[in-house]
Amino acid sequence: MEKDQDMPITIRTMQVSDYDQVDDLWKRIHGFAIRSLDDSREYITRFLERNPRTSVVALDGSKIVGSILCGHDGRTGTFYHVCVDEAYRRHHIGRRMVTACMRALQEEKISSITLIAFTSNEVGNEFWNDIGWTKRSDVNRYDFKLNEENIVAFTK
Repeated sequence: MEKDQDMPITIRTMQVSDYDQVDDLWKRIHGFAIRSLDDSREYITRFLERNPRTSVVALDGSKIVGSILCGHDGRTGTFYHVCVDEAYRRHHIGRRMVTACMRALQEEKISSITLIAFTSNEVGNEFWNDIGWTKRSDVNRYDFKLNEENIVAFTK
């Protein structure tokens, strides 16, 4: 666990017991996309059981103020739902969570990480550019829906 010098923020591995607070955080983030199945307690529990050491939360005391779902397939790591409570931004919490996830992936011998940032997510895209990530223009992303019941809803 790490503490921030500015703010008393702790970064630690996400646990299944964090789900309610993390779900509440996601619902408070403007423009956040939440999937009805993938982001349910059942599916997040399964994700964390498959990736027990790579996802993180940021805490102010016992309150979760940031999170990253992070997993890998044995070859490439992927970040999902990277977010920091709007009241806690600009204190390097996101950067510290990203670093914690990157270290966890390195410990599992993963050499690269990918993520998706919606083009309309100006704050997120600015963050990734500011911390040195590369926006790729040499690949196309394709999706195929296996379960049409997995409805995406955007927060306001």
